[in-house]
Amino acid sequence: MQTPLLQDLLVIFGLSVFVLLVCHRLRIPTVVGFLITGVLSGPGGLGLVSHVEDVETLSQIGIILLLFMVGLEFSLTKIMEAKRDFFVAGSLQVVFTVLAGFFASMALGRGWTEALFLG
Repeated sequence: MQTPLLQDLLVIFGLSVFVLLVCHRLRIPTVVGFLITGVLSGPGGLGLVSHVEDVETLSQIGIILLLFMVGLEFSLTKIMEAKRDFFVAGSLQVVFTVLAGFFASMALGRGWTEALFLG
């Protein structure tokens, strides 16, 4: 009995070991190594995965777990210590994103109200 999902997972795990060893030698974070592995093994890269839909479902579960782990790294005390930084950086990001969208829309010939909305 063939299990193509298991074969695809073995290919991904084998490639990830190689990519992570290279990333470790180059002192690149492991998260970047996993992203490189996904790009290389996917249909847009080397096309090593034959059942993309099945692996895609598993990758979505992996992303959920990754976000959960990132959330566990931040304790409430750390967030409260950095709340000023969060508010200032977050506000600046929103303002600059709106301005960039506004000016890009204006350059494309939109009216200022539509450009402000798009920004």
